[in-house]
Amino acid sequence: MKLKLQQNQAVSIFINCIIILFFSVNIAFGQDNDETECPYFNVFSSDTTGVAFALLSTNISATISGVIANVEIEQTYYNSGDSTISATYVFPMSTNAAVYGMQMELDGRTIDAVIKRRDEAQTIFENAEADGLTASLLEQERPNVFQMSLANIASGDSLIVRMVYTELLTPTNSVYRFLFPNIVGPRFTTNGEPWVYQTAQDSLPLSQTALNIDLKINAATPLEATCTSHNAPFAYSGNSAETTLSTNPGDDFIVDYTLDGNQIETGLLLYEGEEENFFLSMIQPAKPDIGFDSPQREYIFIMDVSGSMSGTPLDISKQLITNLLNDLNFDDKFNILFFAGGSSVLSPSSLEATSDNIDMAIDMLENFSGGGGTQLLPAMQTALNMGGTEGYSRTFVILTDGYVTVEKQAFDLIRENLNEANFFSFGIGTSVNHYIIEGIGYVGEGESFVATDFMDADEVADRFKQYIERPVLTNIEATFAGIDVYDIEPYSVPDVFAERPIIIYGKYHQPADGSVTVTGDYSDGVVTSSLNFADYTANNEENIALKYLWARKRIKLMSDYGIASNENDTISIEEEITLLGLQYNLVTEYTAFVAVDSSAVAGNNPPPDGGGTDNDGGVFVSTDAFYDADVSKISHITILGTVTDAGGLLQFQLKNLQSIDDQNLKVRITDINGRVISTHDLDPEDVESILTVRLGQLSTGYYFLSLVSENQVLDTEKFMVAN
Repeated sequence: MKLKLQQNQAVSIFINCIIILFFSVNIAFGQDNDETECPYFNVFSSDTTGVAFALLSTNISATISGVIANVEIEQTYYNSGDSTISATYVFPMSTNAAVYGMQMELDGRTIDAVIKRRDEAQTIFENAEADGLTASLLEQERPNVFQMSLANIASGDSLIVRMVYTELLTPTNSVYRFLFPNIVGPRFTTNGEPWVYQTAQDSLPLSQTALNIDLKINAATPLEATCTSHNAPFAYSGNSAETTLSTNPGDDFIVDYTLDGNQIETGLLLYEGEEENFFLSMIQPAKPDIGFDSPQREYIFIMDVSGSMSGTPLDISKQLITNLLNDLNFDDKFNILFFAGGSSVLSPSSLEATSDNIDMAIDMLENFSGGGGTQLLPAMQTALNMGGTEGYSRTFVILTDGYVTVEKQAFDLIRENLNEANFFSFGIGTSVNHYIIEGIGYVGEGESFVATDFMDADEVADRFKQYIERPVLTNIEATFAGIDVYDIEPYSVPDVFAERPIIIYGKYHQPADGSVTVTGDYSDGVVTSSLNFADYTANNEENIALKYLWARKRIKLMSDYGIASNENDTISIEEEITLLGLQYNLVTEYTAFVAVDSSAVAGNNPPPDGGGTDNDGGVFVSTDAFYDADVSKISHITILGTVTDAGGLLQFQLKNLQSIDDQNLKVRITDINGRVISTHDLDPEDVESILTVRLGQLSTGYYFLSLVSENQVLDTEKFMVAN
């Protein structure tokens, strides 16, 4: 991970955006009356005199190379008060982000976070907080909502938190979109999730926080880029474009760009690592010029009229649904269900798409104003209970800003009723909950759209009409020939409505030879496209992001949408997600980054031969060094495969031992929590050969194999036991 180190220049003066509060043990910041809310703080202190802790700035440095974006986020906070404080803050992230690194800097002291099981990370953080140590904890509340907890920030300290993530950008109709959300809107909840409680006293006014964005796009051909959300013109140099923006948190930052001639990036990306090789294929089969008769369709529009939709969002929604109604074919049917705290319907059964019925629906639309909660699940269930019209293809169209906490329950309900309808989603407003908007379209085998303003309302209505009227690519299959591939994602490829490439991730055994072929049904015809691996082997060392993207894709299907990657898995989805997060250094629902100020805990780590015991007598060692990302360190261990046999035999090879002076070497095996499984002395005459260690009956999971001397851990590699 390469993170920029910048000196904070703002903390030497008293910033006029800091608000001083002189009361309360649980202290929070005030906020202006914007329709949506910025990343926000809850601040805690035992001091009742004066607390001043502020977000000074958020700096975004994003680089898009080909189809992969790498984004560094730097948030700067300052404690100008008289007391030590602890705090939590909630902030948004891209729905598809693979967050693979975090760093915290306190007045020049840099702390690199390590990935841990979430409960273990919470324990480390809580213990550090109780001991008066400075610490940070990054947790995922939703795939697009993260919470940072901070402990013991001393008076006068500036705090810089850096995170880095990567994501794949997939075009729709030849248009690529980069979106950086900077709003966590208020969620309607009935199940009491703590992170949701963002009150009017929780954050600084938006106008007093700096948001600085630098975005550079590098392409293989000339490109044209436009920032659709802000006034941020691009400067061009060859096949690159760059823009900078200094503003305040508010609307999501959105950039659309196209390649010369409306081309799209297709082909293969390969990455060959020390232990695993990854590929990503992007194929868009050419569709033949075949006519298609659209079936009779029944549309159920489920429209959010809750309080968060009041004002402009509701007006946009009204215009959008008016456009959709006017685009219906004469033989279509429709109905509208309005929901907030309760729900109401236009008609007990679907109506024919006549002029009179459409006019009646539009009149009813005009009489609604936003108010109340957002009871999405009961509204969806009501619509499903209404039953469909025999002989009609049924389509549910959900229009909402998505500010609810029942995303997974909604996905479950959709999956359970896929035989009833396709589901399309329309996100309304400038800062929607992309997690649920995109998820409804994905899980519901439809599409998702976002309408940020009235112009968008016209455009997305036209796009929806085109998607519905033309056939989808169905029964898609990917086949591989001449190459040994495994761990393919997605497990099955869903039908495709939009003009976009089919994305397939996976791993392969060398050599990179053979081909991948995608076939699909289009109307009464079959289309096919192939790619050869050998054509894409150049410069694959630059594609290290593929391992994070592969892991994020697998986690996304399992955690975000509840789709198992392999129904024959012998471990739970929760454990598989946990192991993926630990192996690939990713924040997930069950893993978290934690950092404790090293200057405050220096000398407290146990020695490499064990430094502590738990209550049942097991020996533990610190696992912090196992996650050391220093790539200049000499490698001594090569693991020769996953342990899968009943005897539990681990094979490995040692190398580069001539650089080690100490000849009293051992190999030590520990579990993911640092528990020592076994220790083995090395015979100097055998160390250059392939070695075998009998592990016995270990449970499925990841373990560490370490080469240790009398005084230090020389090298550590992970291996997996898959019973």
